[in-house]
Amino acid sequence: MPQHLAEVTDGEFEAQVLQSEKLVVVDFWAPWCGPCKAIGPILEELSGQFDGQVKFFKCNVDNNPSTPSEFGIRAIPNLMVFKDGKLVDQITGVVPRVQIEQTIRGALEGAPAAMPFVMQ
Repeated sequence: MPQHLAEVTDGEFEAQVLQSEKLVVVDFWAPWCGPCKAIGPILEELSGQFDGQVKFFKCNVDNNPSTPSEFGIRAIPNLMVFKDGKLVDQITGVVPRVQIEQTIRGALEGAPAAMPFVMQ
C-alpha cells in the first residue's frame, strides 16, 4: 500500500480520524471486494494530489468491525470525509474520480458540516 494510504484500526480511529486537525478521508473496504479494488488507485492518486492537506486512511471492515458498525456501514467501498471530528460527507460505491475530488475540495473550502459524530 502506498505511503499516503495508512491503515486505521478500531482502536486508532478516534485518535487518527476524529481528533485530526486535518481533513480526513476514510475508505472502508475489504480485500475480497472488487469495487474496493477499483477505487483504490483513484484514492492513491488523490492522496498524492492532496498530500499535506488531507489525511487518507483505509479501514478493513473484516478486521475492524466496530467502527463500520458505529457508522452504520452496510455497503463497501464507503468513503467518509471527516472535518474537525465530524462526518461532513460520504460516498458509497464506485464513483468517478472527479466526484471524489469535488467532495474533498468542497470539504476543504469549508462546506458546512452535515453530520456530527461522537465516538463512544
